[in-house]
Amino acid sequence: MKPQLPLATGRTTTGRALLTRRSAGLVLLGALSATAAVLRMRPRPQPSAPQAAGAGAAEVFEEMYRGRRITGSRAAGAWQVMVDGRPLHLMRRADGSYLSMVDHYDSYATPLAAARGAVAELGGQQLRPHVGEV
Repeated sequence: MKPQLPLATGRTTTGRALLTRRSAGLVLLGALSATAAVLRMRPRPQPSAPQAAGAGAAEVFEEMYRGRRITGSRAAGAWQVMVDGRPLHLMRRADGSYLSMVDHYDSYATPLAAARGAVAELGGQQLRPHVGEV
């Protein structure tokens, strides 16, 4: 029997399609599986010791970030975070990460990281008082 060579039309000499929907789907599924396996093998960054949640974690932080003074302290289990002396409202997500009212599309591993994200989002603007605050 003569080997079937592909034609410029994407079909073999007998008229059968070289790539069917099923075979294209299987190729795509294999590529996605390989990508997922590679991504799972990548090491995930771990928070540094002062920022890590849990026993022995720092209960207070203070730093200058992009020209802004960020301070935070844990009181009664909740974090009180300030940017240039103005309160930054944080929310704790179910997965343990944090998001801020300024940058509520991204979640961060620590309150300090959430404050940095808010400062980056603010740019040159100042925090405004929350509804109900003076």
